[in-house]
Amino acid sequence: MPTKPTIARIGRGRTRRDVADAYQAYLQAEGIPPLLKTALGVQQLREDRDEETWFTTISYWANVEAMTAFTKREPTMVHHLARDAEFLVELPERIEIHRILIDERGLR
Repeated sequence: MPTKPTIARIGRGRTRRDVADAYQAYLQAEGIPPLLKTALGVQQLREDRDEETWFTTISYWANVEAMTAFTKREPTMVHHLARDAEFLVELPERIEIHRILIDERGLR
């Protein structure tokens, strides 16, 4: 039976609209692959607003220990990618860690 995630690690960042496509490509090339190798699952979300675009990356973990083994440090610390300062309006200062209370993804 597959391992069910008990933890969601959520990172957010926002860009100007004119660099959003470039940041999305960069994030998918540099930030997402390491997560795909280790996490139980990954989602990347994008919200285009009038002048900014928000990106949210959610990774799913079996437990805090698995997440900490991946981050190799306190899991709430942000790991900025090399070019984040170039793209992001401001560098995020924290990562959110949530316990998963309900996990029902069936589509009806």
